[in-house]
Amino acid sequence: MSTDFQKARNALGLRLRELRTTGPGGRLTGPQLGERLGWPHSKVYKLENGRQTANAADLQAWAEATGRPDAAAELQAHLRGLESHVRSWRRQLAKGHRPVQDAITAEHARTTTLYIWENSLVPGMVQTPDYARAVFTRHAQLMRSPKDTEEAVRARVRRQEALYDSGKRHRILMWEGALRALVCSPAVLAAQLDRLASLTGLDTVELGIVPFTAALKIHPANGFWIYDDRLVIAEDWHAELWIDDTDSVAVYRRTWNLLREAAVFGIDAQRVVSQAQKAIR
Repeated sequence: MSTDFQKARNALGLRLRELRTTGPGGRLTGPQLGERLGWPHSKVYKLENGRQTANAADLQAWAEATGRPDAAAELQAHLRGLESHVRSWRRQLAKGHRPVQDAITAEHARTTTLYIWENSLVPGMVQTPDYARAVFTRHAQLMRSPKDTEEAVRARVRRQEALYDSGKRHRILMWEGALRALVCSPAVLAAQLDRLASLTGLDTVELGIVPFTAALKIHPANGFWIYDDRLVIAEDWHAELWIDDTDSVAVYRRTWNLLREAAVFGIDAQRVVSQAQKAIR
């Protein structure tokens, strides 16, 4: 968990404690507040000590139970600040993958240049429907989330229309391992590689592959997407990180630049894709 996120969660916890101890009806103990809310008192203390993240309903209930319903909007603003940085998959996928795709599409719409690095998957921006379907299906199984696979696939494929928008640029880098990872059937992966090969003629797309044999200046760690140097979205197993502070975005951009130095493009990239195709077939 990021230090900035934990600091923000601790700050929210302090505010919750303040509301509990200074409410208009007098100071409430943790067990007293827990009884009013129908919660175990341990949840009250976990929220106050920054060891558990409240949801919107928790904060609304807290404000009302402490006699300060007017504080609910302030608490919700704190929560939005938290979620703008660490968006847990459990929360995001409560209603399936489609809402997550819609949120990403909104960011794409306001972005002119998108920088992508992926080390183990073909990026969603260039996935075939069958490849995307395999990815969504397995992720839903892992997260035990609602399976709205077909809606999510359609949303992802619609977003790919931006590849043909002359006002946008997509600068995509991939580790060679992403071309060979059997996260789907061999037939689906073969079709996906055909799709990649067809992208090299688009003037809105720069496709670079970092071969296994390349000398690296930085190790090819987790995937991330940079939106116009204003926002980075990086994925981990438990959450999606939305990073918008200038210094951190600059670190990701330097990382992307170092990875790009090891990449091959054009005919050389097609050759790496072709080798992966031969390995499958």
